[in-house]
Amino acid sequence: MDPLEGEASSGAVEYEPVSVKDVLVEMKDTAELLIDLSYSAVLHSNEALAREVLRLEERMDVLELKARMSLMMAVRNPGDAEQLAPVLGIVAAAGDISDAAGDIAKIVLEEMGLPDAMRAALPEAAETLVRGVVGRDSPYANRTLADIDLESGTGVRVIALRRGDEWLLNPGPSTTIETDDVALLRGPETAIDEVYESLTGEGYESPDIEVEGIADLERAVDTIVHMKNLSELAVDLAYSSVLFGSEGLAEEVRNLEIEVDAMESRFEAWTLRAAADAEEPVTLRGLIRLGSATEVISDAAIDISEGVLRDLEVHPVVRMAVEESDEIISRLEIEADSDLDGVRVTSGVPDVESTMSVIAIRRPGEGWILVGDTDVELQTGDVLISKGTRTAAEAFESLAAD
Repeated sequence: MDPLEGEASSGAVEYEPVSVKDVLVEMKDTAELLIDLSYSAVLHSNEALAREVLRLEERMDVLELKARMSLMMAVRNPGDAEQLAPVLGIVAAAGDISDAAGDIAKIVLEEMGLPDAMRAALPEAAETLVRGVVGRDSPYANRTLADIDLESGTGVRVIALRRGDEWLLNPGPSTTIETDDVALLRGPETAIDEVYESLTGEGYESPDIEVEGIADLERAVDTIVHMKNLSELAVDLAYSSVLFGSEGLAEEVRNLEIEVDAMESRFEAWTLRAAADAEEPVTLRGLIRLGSATEVISDAAIDISEGVLRDLEVHPVVRMAVEESDEIISRLEIEADSDLDGVRVTSGVPDVESTMSVIAIRRPGEGWILVGDTDVELQTGDVLISKGTRTAAEAFESLAAD
C-alpha cells in the first residue's frame, strides 16, 4: 500500500480560533510551491517530488477547511458577507491550484503516459529541483542557511524544508537545517550533484532518458514550460491585485489567462498531431492532463482577483496582510519619451537607478515576455510588471511617465 494512501482522510479537523490572515498567507505560499514542485516532478521524472506534492496537497486541504470555518464564524451581517465573499473565492482558488498540482504529480506516480524525451528536450540552462533527506553526517546539519552560505557558493537554493509533518515554506538566513529534514533544492544541474551528496551522503544521478524521436518535441516542451511560467505569474499578480486593491493588476491576470487558454488550445492540437507519429500514442496521454491542469491554475488566478474586478471592498483581514508585506508588485505602462524608453533589462534588473526588479513585460503585438532569464530593451507601450518596495515602486513609476 502506498504510504500516502488514506492519509488525506485520517484525523478530524475541528474548529479552533486561528488567524485567517496567517492561514491565507500559508495557503498562498503553499500554492506557489505546489506549482513549482508538480511541474518539476513531471519534467524531471521525479517520483520523490511527486509524493511531496501529494503531502502538500493534503496540507492545503486542512488549511482550506480551517479558513472556511473561520470565515463562516466571522459573518454576522450582510456587510460581512459582501466583504468575505472574495476571501472565500481566494480560499477556493487555492484549493483548485492544489488539486491541479496533485493531478500533475499523478502523471508520474500513476505512469499514465508521458514521453521520456520531454526531459531530454529541456534546455540545458534549466534549473533542477530535487528532494533530499539531511544525513546525520552532513556538513549542513545543525547549521543556519546564512552559515552554510550555499547559494552564493554554488547557486543552489533551499526553497523549502519539511520536518516531519511541519513545512517551512520560506526558509531564511536564520533557518537551521536539522538531521532528517526533507530539503527541496533548486539550482544548476552541474552543481546539484555535489550539494545533494553533501546534504544526504548519497550520490545524485540524473534520470537516464532515451529520446523517442517525436517531431517538434522541443517546441512542445517550450510551450508547456511557458504556460507554467505564465500561470505562476498570473497567480502572483492575482494575489497582489487583491492585497493592494489594484484593478490594473487584476486586468493583467485576465490578459494572462487569455494567453494561457490560447496556448493550451495549440498544445492540445500539437499532441493530437504527434499521436499519429508516436510509436505508442498512449505515452502522450499525460500531456493532455498537463495542459488541462495548467489551464485550471490560470483560471484559479482569475477567481482570486474576481473581487477586485467586481469592485468589492477588500476585507480588513486582507489589508492586515498588506501592512506586513515588505515588497509589492506594481504595473505601469511606458509612455513615449519617458526615462525608461530604450532602457535595457538584464535578467530582470533595469539599467537605471532603481531597486525594482522587472518580472514580465506585455508588449503590444508580441504578447508576454518573461525577463528572468533573458535580456530585453524596453519600448514605449510596454506594460511592465515589477517587484520591489513601495518607495522604489513610486520612483520607478515616475520614470515611466513622459
